Amino acid sequence: MGVRVEEVRLSLPHIELAAHLYGPEDGRPVLALHGWLDNAMSFARLAPRLDGLRIVALDLPGHGHSGHRAAGAGYALWDYAQDALLVAEQFGWQRFSLLGHSLGAIVATLLAGALPERIERLALIDGLFPLTHEPELAPAKLGEALRAHLQLGDKRKPVYASVDKAVSARLRGGYPLSREAAELLASRGLVPQAGGYTWRSDPRLTLPSLLRLTRAQAEAFVRAVRCPVGLVLAEQGLLRDPHWLALLEQLPFTVWRQPGGHHLHLDDEAGAAAVADCFKALFAEA
Repeated sequence: MGVRVEEVRLSLPHIELAAHLYGPEDGRPVLALHGWLDNAMSFARLAPRLDGLRIVALDLPGHGHSGHRAAGAGYALWDYAQDALLVAEQFGWQRFSLLGHSLGAIVATLLAGALPERIERLALIDGLFPLTHEPELAPAKLGEALRAHLQLGDKRKPVYASVDKAVSARLRGGYPLSREAAELLASRGLVPQAGGYTWRSDPRLTLPSLLRLTRAQAEAFVRAVRCPVGLVLAEQGLLRDPHWLALLEQLPFTVWRQPGGHHLHLDDEAGAAAVADCFKALFAEA
């Protein structure tokens, strides 16, 4: 689309992060947070369509060109929320909006619920509620996660002979997405290595969470949001839990249901345009 994108590095007290910067310096500040095992390229098709916004599309810690967390640290949702807040502080944003996809949408919602006075808008793509545990399952789940952490040292990241093979592997794993989307994410997510290419992402990202919120806690965060919220739901997306869909009907959020899969904003230009039209309406509100 011929849109200028600036690559920036951000030195936080505990980690160095990378980001793509879009839009005019005097645009409305927006922090964009991608999904699990994605990177800042998640917004490559969407961000240029959102005129008048100053969008900082992060590589979250452990993803893309950002640093990995220190040994012994983890990747809990609340850690990402703190990262996002510190990035906003670095830019001097007292009030800002959040654009999030999947994991990024969940983190954005937690931050907006925790600090409603700081967040102007929430623009969410196929994500809102975190994965949860019933309280009685917490001990067993913590045990499973601790054992998995101990075993991580015995695992090696896969090496692919070519970029194309790495892209094909991405298409076979996790959430469905188009080859074009996988290629865009791979352009930032792969690093050359002896014998081919491997993913830059921190292997610890694939470990189970040590603890998860309960449903009651997750609902409390969502109900604590005070800003206007626009949620794009993909028809072939991930938000299908009847409990959460019923709760969504009770919330004062604007919900748009769009054709496509979980990465509808990245899969093709038509999907990106449709999502952009939804969010233009959100940001046009007084």
